[in-house]
Amino acid sequence: MSGTKIEWTDLTWNPVTGCSKISSGCDNCYAQTLARRLQAMGSPKYAQGFTPTAHHDSLNEPLKWKRPRSIFVCSMADLFHEAIPFSFIDQVMATINSAKWHYFQILTKRAARMANYFAQNPAPAHVWLGVTVENGPAKRRIDFLREIDCSIKFISCEPLLEDLGFIDLKNINWVIVGGETGVNARVMKPEWARSIKRLTEKMAIPFFFKQWGAWGADGVKRTKKANGQVLDGQITQMTPKA
Repeated sequence: MSGTKIEWTDLTWNPVTGCSKISSGCDNCYAQTLARRLQAMGSPKYAQGFTPTAHHDSLNEPLKWKRPRSIFVCSMADLFHEAIPFSFIDQVMATINSAKWHYFQILTKRAARMANYFAQNPAPAHVWLGVTVENGPAKRRIDFLREIDCSIKFISCEPLLEDLGFIDLKNINWVIVGGETGVNARVMKPEWARSIKRLTEKMAIPFFFKQWGAWGADGVKRTKKANGQVLDGQITQMTPKA
């Protein structure tokens, strides 16, 4: 079982590890740093470092977790990376279909490939699909997500790198916002997060403020824990009804 400190999920499941950078949100990838650390420690699963790798021996893990959980699929990868064939994604989905007592959350930056996959395959009712939207150019991913027929569609604005302006949230069920962590973390300004929160409130969409990250609301660099999760005096971590 893979516990996690990610606030919006219960567990992580990594039938795929590794990825490659495709946009600004990838510049300081936490997963890449962690994968290289695990490789140096001799972890067999990370023998290939951060090279995209399918792990057949991990496919059945969720079937062993009997208590219902929310499970983030591929926290250390992008399931829809071009190096991962649809035939393996089929096997991931077969496990998901067999573990109907869980909810599975899949987040990608490769929105077009995800939309292509689900145009050919129905999304299970207990799957939540999301895209990362870290800056203006990444907003186009939302249109691909909107095409997919699934129960919950969400966007993760983490790391939020700029003011996104207007976001078309039609048919979007959940929005997550968070700042960047790590030594080279970039600043997230409070007004950027507030702007997104106002949009979600206008459309009655659950808003989840995950964290400030390495830079606080006052623009001072501290630990993630010290900066906390308070936006404008309150912790707002709403989730959609499954």
